[in-house]
Amino acid sequence: MRKTTRYIIGTFLIGLCGLLLLDGPVFKSASAGQTLRLAHTDWSSSVASANLIKAVLQEKMDIHCNLMEMGADEMWAAVAEGRADAMTSAWLPETHVRYHKQYGGQVVDLGPNLKGTRIGLVIPDVTLGRLTAGTGIRNQPYINIDSITELQAHADKFNYRIVGIEPEAGIMHKTREAMDAYGLDNFRLVESSEVSVMAELSHAIRHQKWIVITGWLPHWSFARWSLKFLDDPKNVFGGGGHINTVVRQDLERDMPEAFRLLDRFFWEPEQMGQLMLWIREDNGHFPYEKALRWMRAHPGAVKDWTE
Repeated sequence: MRKTTRYIIGTFLIGLCGLLLLDGPVFKSASAGQTLRLAHTDWSSSVASANLIKAVLQEKMDIHCNLMEMGADEMWAAVAEGRADAMTSAWLPETHVRYHKQYGGQVVDLGPNLKGTRIGLVIPDVTLGRLTAGTGIRNQPYINIDSITELQAHADKFNYRIVGIEPEAGIMHKTREAMDAYGLDNFRLVESSEVSVMAELSHAIRHQKWIVITGWLPHWSFARWSLKFLDDPKNVFGGGGHINTVVRQDLERDMPEAFRLLDRFFWEPEQMGQLMLWIREDNGHFPYEKALRWMRAHPGAVKDWTE
């Protein structure tokens, strides 16, 4: 009996030693211990995808990730010049078309990591008082226009302003083109940030003031409020698009496992929307912790990207 017990214990210890040996460098990636420099903007979508990639790299692949926040133009330049290794926030084909033309030959485009984007001018689609009248018919929104062509007729109600984000963002360049195309010479495009735009939008909706902003999908604001894109008959803002992953040249050679993750990374707008809402719940604080939460909720997706 004692011999059998000693045999079992000995076999267990030998097996344990084998597992400990296997848990060593054999399972570490060639990129382990390196640092990936990931450029992103302060857009909610960009913050979400950047923090998710960082979490997967660090928690699943033992690769450190340094996030670098900057404007859209600088983001493209940084990857092209090798000051950043990658970005997951290239809005194509319309929004970042000028940056793609300038830097496309100096980077490696890995294709879409999300499909179904849209940009344009957005207004609240909120009714006065109750959503429906006693008859059950939907009350009219307090801003009762549908097209960019109608902005001029109500310029004074909008205080001659279109509220936008940082000046070099692709959507801002497109908005300037739209202002020229639709003759909105007496409007001023306000340059601010996503945080400022959302604050102004929230205030306008609470007080039922007229406002038009630069907007895009996916974005958590469309889940928070009833909003609508103004029709764009001249098609200045283009149709639907996608968000691409773009990396510097030679990243596949230098960090093959990190490159493979970036190449495989793809998610749906609803999945991004969930992470953006979780980040928004804490007013933008602790996005990395929210990315870890997303990983726990979607183990299958993470496995597809990393196995």
